Amino acid sequence: MAKSKTRAAARMRRHNRVRKTVAGTPERPRLNVFRSLNEIYAQVIDDEAGHTLASASTIDGELRKKMDSLSKVEQAKLVGQTIAERAQAVGVKQVVFDRGGYRYIGRVSALADGAREGGLQF
Repeated sequence: MAKSKTRAAARMRRHNRVRKTVAGTPERPRLNVFRSLNEIYAQVIDDEAGHTLASASTIDGELRKKMDSLSKVEQAKLVGQTIAERAQAVGVKQVVFDRGGYRYIGRVSALADGAREGGLQF
């Protein structure tokens, strides 16, 4: 029988392949991105301890007010800047970027650019 050929299944295969080599440590945690049709989510994760150190998304309460007049790419950039601020508040300066199996274009690259502008290094 043929393997599942849905877009979601293909993304999960790509994500699992990347996750074999990309892992967050306490010194350099992983910046994970999840992109849905309407929203984008980012987390800074220490994989050794299994803890999320910081998170931000377009459904976040304090960011929600600013999202009304922005495009999805601009929203992603704002989420990137916010995750950088929150990560630095808990003492994280460097991260490993995990694009989650998505292509590095559009909202994913805008989030990364926003995080870099916010002060994260990767």
